[in-house]
Amino acid sequence: MPDCFARLRRVRSTSRARVLATLPVAVLLTAQCSKEAPPPEAPPPAVEVTRVVQRDVPIYLESIGTTRGDTEVEVRSRVEGVLETVNFAEGREVKKGDLLYTIDPRQYQATLEQAKGKLAQAQADLARHEQDVARFKPLADENAIPRQTLDTAVAESAAARASVQAAQASVQSAELDLGYTHIYAPTAGIIGKTEVNEGNLIGRQSTLLTQISQVDPIRLRVSLNERDYLLLARKRAEKGINASSPGQVEMILADGTIHPQRGRVAFVDRLVDASTGTMLVDIAFPNPARLIRTGQYGRARVAVDVQPNALLVPQKAVAALQAVDTVYVLKEDSTVESRQVKTGVRVDTLWVIESGLRPDDRVIVEGLQKIRPGMKVNATEVPAEPPAAGATATTAAR
Repeated sequence: MPDCFARLRRVRSTSRARVLATLPVAVLLTAQCSKEAPPPEAPPPAVEVTRVVQRDVPIYLESIGTTRGDTEVEVRSRVEGVLETVNFAEGREVKKGDLLYTIDPRQYQATLEQAKGKLAQAQADLARHEQDVARFKPLADENAIPRQTLDTAVAESAAARASVQAAQASVQSAELDLGYTHIYAPTAGIIGKTEVNEGNLIGRQSTLLTQISQVDPIRLRVSLNERDYLLLARKRAEKGINASSPGQVEMILADGTIHPQRGRVAFVDRLVDASTGTMLVDIAFPNPARLIRTGQYGRARVAVDVQPNALLVPQKAVAALQAVDTVYVLKEDSTVESRQVKTGVRVDTLWVIESGLRPDDRVIVEGLQKIRPGMKVNATEVPAEPPAAGATATTAAR
């Protein structure tokens, strides 16, 4: 570049007479000097590739549901009164028969004493009428008194006996009401928070006091569509699985871990809901550690088939655009080729590819935003999945 400008200066230093003659040469030299050197060619973009995985894949039927206790009990009062004490720790386990609440018993104690008094009076009346019958009977047999007098005494004795029975029932009822002022746990399980506090006036059956959930076993309630139900029912029949068979169902928890205990189908509803096309199914899972509580979300899955020699690629290698799935394949000359593929089930972090790939293909998993078909790239090979990843396929929708 400096040589160009030096030559230009020499041309300008010539005499005026030679300017017109050398003008085309100066213009040419100026044009050459104004040209810049072309920029260096950009290096190929760096990408990460992985080889297509080929292996047998178990196909799982999967459905989302919520957990509920094996039994769910609402605790309510059977009498009305002012709550005196709350005798449990919220959220803890209780045993059947543990004292939960006490209600002010004084009103019911007084009612019981009144009923006992009426019973004693009725018993006394019965004793008097029975004595009359015993006294009048021999006299009537000897015609010493009219027969009507004996009949009247017998009727009065029967009425007194009925009054005693009524009074006894009143005593029993009062004793029950007094006993209901102490509220005990009707079942074992985990007790919830109390809905009332000491000093609250609670009603008979109308006030919810608390709830108890029996969580071992715990149930996962899911809704199966008709197609999945038919598939599952046929597969269970083929394998001879029934209610007495050991657990076949896994539960995936909200954090992605699998519950260590397998479950079994405990309940299948009698009908398919016409409005949703689904059927309720309860799956019972042993829960000895009480880890799972009522109301948690979980996914139930059960193996229904095996797909042999399936081709799998990481999910992030599949680009979806307008319902078309595309994978970028690295060719032998380090250029990129776009392939349209058909995806199948999901296997943890991988997709099963039903068509569009070969077992020896390498697919691009990182750097997709920097490439286009036909471009040469600088590829680094990485594993298709983490070493600890399992191989569990599901029918979950993308």
